[in-house]
Amino acid sequence: MDEVARHCLQEEEPETVHIEVHLPGRLDPARLRKAFTEALHRHPRILMREAAGHWYRRRYEWELTAEPDLEVVSFPAPGRDALRDARTRALVQAPPLSLSPPIRLEVVEGAGRAEGSEATDVVGLTPGSRAAGPQAVPRREATVLFLTINHTALDGPACLRVLATAAELYGGRDNSPAAPPTRAPEPPRPPEDTPSNWSRPARVAAGAPELSPGNGLLVAELPLPHRPKGSPYTVNDQLMVTTALTIAHWNREHGAHPRPLRITMPVDDRPRDTTMPIGNGTRLVEVPFTPDELTRPTPADMPALLHRTATRTRALKSLPRPQLGHGASLLTAPVTPVAWRAALTRGLRRAAAPWTSTTLLSNIGRVPYPLDFGAEAGRAHAVWFSAPARMPRGLTVTTASTAGRLHLALRWSRSLLGHGDGAHLRDLFEHYLHTTEVST
Repeated sequence: MDEVARHCLQEEEPETVHIEVHLPGRLDPARLRKAFTEALHRHPRILMREAAGHWYRRRYEWELTAEPDLEVVSFPAPGRDALRDARTRALVQAPPLSLSPPIRLEVVEGAGRAEGSEATDVVGLTPGSRAAGPQAVPRREATVLFLTINHTALDGPACLRVLATAAELYGGRDNSPAAPPTRAPEPPRPPEDTPSNWSRPARVAAGAPELSPGNGLLVAELPLPHRPKGSPYTVNDQLMVTTALTIAHWNREHGAHPRPLRITMPVDDRPRDTTMPIGNGTRLVEVPFTPDELTRPTPADMPALLHRTATRTRALKSLPRPQLGHGASLLTAPVTPVAWRAALTRGLRRAAAPWTSTTLLSNIGRVPYPLDFGAEAGRAHAVWFSAPARMPRGLTVTTASTAGRLHLALRWSRSLLGHGDGAHLRDLFEHYLHTTEVST
């Protein structure tokens, strides 16, 4: 994954993952810097940088460092727009791969608004533009942690593990992960007819794009969807159906011809304890949907759609598969100089754009760590993630749950959508999430 991402880096749309953690109390700067530095040493794989090499080398190589090359933790000056400015930096400024570690942690104190079920915040706006959608009465946050990750080298779950270690070192409280939910094994089901991966999937229809390059971001807090006890589907399946119905509705509104949808879903089988491998540890699968099953389903249709989706996601998770698929495994085989493969990869990416999946849904699930920083700073009550949203997908959906609430991040390419489009997609997502709350 790191090689393919490294080949395709673009300055105008940096390959970053952003994580923001909202705390009710304040943090001591010196104590936090000490705790986070110690956490880096307890997970030494994160202390890495790209090694220099000749043009004819056959691999990009990483080297570990004994100490960070730079101060990772910073405390921007507080202010009215400090929260929005930090989100914007997470979208437009990737930590360099040449310095160890390729992450940064910004601590924003006493600024910004806490998102609620009736409030969202949009960042990455063009000068003079305003966020659309309902606004809540402002409420000051005590502390918001912004962790920005260069996704070429690392992913969100791995860096969250490091942050959990820092929380334990800082607050002295146990931040061990909660036990994952267990599900009774089910007998394998025969394969069903699904759209072929060779058919061209739907694209997200263009909205009102903005002139400036880069990504826009909207975050929102929603109620967790109800799921009857013993349901054969998971909240992840509800989110998958919600995402598919949201995009199908959006495309109908914009006159797009109906086509099958394919939604990329990261699968992460790593343990969440201190043995968790640090790096890019997810593999990507694609969940298909036919146009017919997404055309205005009635409440009576929803149980069957959820069950079919659950069958598909379970089957895809169980299949052994290389991280980015067999094609990428061949492409990254070290048989030619990496510079040659880079040119080939970029050309193939452009040629294969029409067959790229419609969007990406990255559901972190219930955040497994308390992220408890002790008596003064407290425990996290909201955690947002967002994944890169480069074209040709141009839109990613990232979800996580903390304290019984769903935290949604919509991130898009400005060349495809504008800030008003993001607010409308949020409204559609909330509507369809509610429709998945069926009783059977």
